[in-house]
Amino acid sequence: MRAVRLLALPALLVGVWWAVSGSTFYLPDPVTVGRAFAETWFSARLLDDVLPSVGRLLAGYALAGVLGVALGVPIGLSARLRATLEPVLEFFRAIPPPVLVPLIMLLAGIETPMKVLVIVSGCVWPVLLNTVEGVRALDEVLADTCRMYGVRGQSRLRRFVLRGASPQIMTGLRQALSIGIILMVISEMFASSSGLGFTIVLFQRQFQIAEMWSGILLLGLLGLGLSALFRQVERRVLAWYHGGGAGTGSAG
Repeated sequence: MRAVRLLALPALLVGVWWAVSGSTFYLPDPVTVGRAFAETWFSARLLDDVLPSVGRLLAGYALAGVLGVALGVPIGLSARLRATLEPVLEFFRAIPPPVLVPLIMLLAGIETPMKVLVIVSGCVWPVLLNTVEGVRALDEVLADTCRMYGVRGQSRLRRFVLRGASPQIMTGLRQALSIGIILMVISEMFASSSGLGFTIVLFQRQFQIAEMWSGILLLGLLGLGLSALFRQVERRVLAWYHGGGAGTGSAG
């Protein structure tokens, strides 16, 4: 029964797609796109375009996660530091990451470092801001308990601060994942010769419409797979939180 519920909406969407396809050259039917998908992506393009794109996405996402948490923890812990940095953070957060692509190209060139930095420039903000809010919301009673029992240094950071803020941090990481996929594609549309974004634009310019749609379909499947993988990681990381264990931020 659960499988029926999961497949009902995708089946309905495919049915609608089939019904409206063929009305224009730019909307091929699902069978044509499926055939193009198999021919295009089960080939050398998997190694030349898909895997390098995923690698850049994961590298930028991981770097953004580390930076976001590393910067967010001290900002969240210090009201003075937070007041000092807040105007600057709000200024940079308001700048759309795609606008930074030409600047990053000038500073880092057009190879892999540029693409990774573009992903970092957008993914870091949800992680950073959610980390700050998670640290700010830590239970003051538990903080006093840690001080009373002499829980300090790395032990306090690991057992109290990071654990207590972990639900918010995971929320930021979940938001950053979808942003990272978008920026992965955008970064590959600029002065690139490989990658999913480049290949989809190339198909569009060459009027290979079925192949273009197959690339869009692949991006959707990639996002779905990464989201499912993230849910598994989140379930393990937050098992103590969702399982009704000790209260948020337990120092035990």
